[in-house]
Amino acid sequence: MLLAIDCGNTNTVFAIWDGERFIGTWRTSTEWQRTADQYYVWLSTLMKFRNIDVEITDMIISSTVPRVVFNLRVLADRYFGTRPYVVGKPDCLLPVGVRVDEGTQVGPDRLVNTVAGFDMFGGDLIMVDFGTATTFDVVDHDGAYIGGVIAPGVNLSLEALHNAAAALPHVDISKPQSVIGTNTVACMQSGVFWGYVGLVREICARIKAERDRDMRVISTGGLAPLFQQTERLFDDYIDDLTMHGLTVIHRYNKENN
Repeated sequence: MLLAIDCGNTNTVFAIWDGERFIGTWRTSTEWQRTADQYYVWLSTLMKFRNIDVEITDMIISSTVPRVVFNLRVLADRYFGTRPYVVGKPDCLLPVGVRVDEGTQVGPDRLVNTVAGFDMFGGDLIMVDFGTATTFDVVDHDGAYIGGVIAPGVNLSLEALHNAAAALPHVDISKPQSVIGTNTVACMQSGVFWGYVGLVREICARIKAERDRDMRVISTGGLAPLFQQTERLFDDYIDDLTMHGLTVIHRYNKENN
């Protein structure tokens, strides 16, 4: 069985893949201090709650937090007796090309999303990921990653408003009933919600114009369905896009190593 791990700035997702589907998925906060022993106790306990009794033989990791990778490697070696593939490392092959400025280091999550998108939909894609940052990744006709856009994440923007202005409260993002807010919370929610609708629409339109072709827009991340409620900003929403990409990369490495 394959254990796929997607470590983001805020959360880390563990998922077990049996070759055809994910039989278990769990999420925890990302903490670089967490040891391999702690990971194992946490994961094995949750597996027992789900009555999942399988042998982990392979691991693949995508991490935007480099300090987390060491303890995940120890987890793989100590408890599963395997050497994990780590996306972004030279020994982890990618089934697609990367065409960016020389010396540029592309985030592993963006590469994994590119692989997943191309595997599922083919080329000429815009991948929009609502995470700690809101990222736009452009996939060429042959599946190559050719760059993108990074904007502040939705929750990050709300947190910045709350922290920088003493009179503004902390609020949750939701679709406002009207554009014009009649109280402070409604004003903030309207600004963030409609601001991000405009941001997504404008950036995607400009990418398409610059590429001079029609492109499929794929979204992922927990807040993507919220923004899809009002207008059709995306052609498709894929909840487990990154995890799917990890399974594709793992399969590619097993077949080519």
